[in-house]
Amino acid sequence: MAPAARPRSVVTRAALAVCALLAFAGFLALGTWQVERRAWKLDLIARVDQRVHAPAADAPARSEWPTVNAANAANDEYRHVRLRGTFLHDKEALVQASTRLGAGFWVLTPLRTADGSVVLVNRGFVPPEARERAARTAPEPQGDTTVTGLLRLTEPKGGFLRTNDPAADRWFSRDVQAIAAARGLADVAPYFVDAEAGAAPAQAAPTWPAGGLTVIAFPNSHLVYALTWYGLALMVLGAYGFVWRDDRRRRASQDGSGENAPHADAARPDPADARRD
Repeated sequence: MAPAARPRSVVTRAALAVCALLAFAGFLALGTWQVERRAWKLDLIARVDQRVHAPAADAPARSEWPTVNAANAANDEYRHVRLRGTFLHDKEALVQASTRLGAGFWVLTPLRTADGSVVLVNRGFVPPEARERAARTAPEPQGDTTVTGLLRLTEPKGGFLRTNDPAADRWFSRDVQAIAAARGLADVAPYFVDAEAGAAPAQAAPTWPAGGLTVIAFPNSHLVYALTWYGLALMVLGAYGFVWRDDRRRRASQDGSGENAPHADAARPDPADARRD
């Protein structure tokens, strides 16, 4: 019969307890953090939905530009805004895009407002065959024009694994500052506006550019992450409980062997008694 496993030392048991406690506390904290993030995300989604469907308000004026940045994205992104001005069609930029209508380009056209400042307007999507202005079916707005749409923050540096190349006029993100510099524009707002869709055309064929294709999506997997972290915390408790019970069994086995040893010696017959018989 194989010898019973010896109980773990006090130092080993203490080390296992400390490791289990740290792992449990860490997983529990991560799960709680994900619960808090989920509450924040749900609040953000509710606020953005309310903002998108609110009546259009004036776009941020020059005096407000310093506060329109990534740090305040939760307050500014997707605001329903309106602005007036004149489009500078000869200074538009095409930014590669992938939409529900297929692959093509966003048409970003500068709009010069009454105070001389400029706001880039994403007039909508065009397929590759309509990238040239002359090939588009929708007439270009001329003169004083009112635009309504959603305020968007600049997208600096480029897209995923693709860097903007101003020298070659290749754009993979709507980088307001870089596009403005490439087009020689000054006094440009630090945001752009996704124009709303125009009236539905009577004909079946779409008109280009096609506006109103802004995708508003906020990934919300925080509940899954929270359950995962909490599950790992429970697994740590279960594993430590198994180790604790195993060590208790080992100690009980050792104590039992020690108690039975004297009785076993007493039961063993004396050879001298056998000779006397």
